[in-house]
Amino acid sequence: MIRRPVAGIVAVVLLAEAVLIAAVNWFLGVVVDRQDMSLAGLDPSTMATSSKVGGIVFGAYFALCALVAVLVAVRDRAPAGFGRVLLISAAVVHGLLGAFAWGLVGWTAFLVMVVVLGLIVLLLMTYDRTGGTEGAGSGGPAEEGGGPVARAEPAPAGAGAGVPASRTDEPQDGDDEPQDSVPAQVTRPAPTTP
Repeated sequence: MIRRPVAGIVAVVLLAEAVLIAAVNWFLGVVVDRQDMSLAGLDPSTMATSSKVGGIVFGAYFALCALVAVLVAVRDRAPAGFGRVLLISAAVVHGLLGAFAWGLVGWTAFLVMVVVLGLIVLLLMTYDRTGGTEGAGSGGPAEEGGGPVARAEPAPAGAGAGVPASRTDEPQDGDDEPQDSVPAQVTRPAPTTP
């Protein structure tokens, strides 16, 4: 099963990225503060503080994404709700960072961002949306030889079963709504994936 290792790898990568981003932004804030640099007349202490706060915010964001990946690995279920949105937003952020990194830093930074993006997308795609075990409703997992089971079609009904009951002139429940002349038979589709 490839799902748990992928979630674990994504958790480790995102946690390392959180620490690295927080540390780099903190370092840049210290450098700006000590060098007394200014950009377009901005106060150096404001720039240093905003760099440190930005590092903490982005570090916490990626650490929260790593926590979602850890929960996915521990529970062995697809992320749902806020966790899924958080991982999708992290994938979008890595795509944008990769695009900017290609032009500003070079192809190696772009490659790193694309690898992390691919890991997050792989994590999101390896889990099915139902969250159950594979093949639970189709005869068991595919490894045990329990491939998809063909469902039998319902037996044809007797001659009188499909004929609607005779109606009288008295109003009955549901007379206000349009009625189908033939009741619909609904069959459940057979699963197509193992």
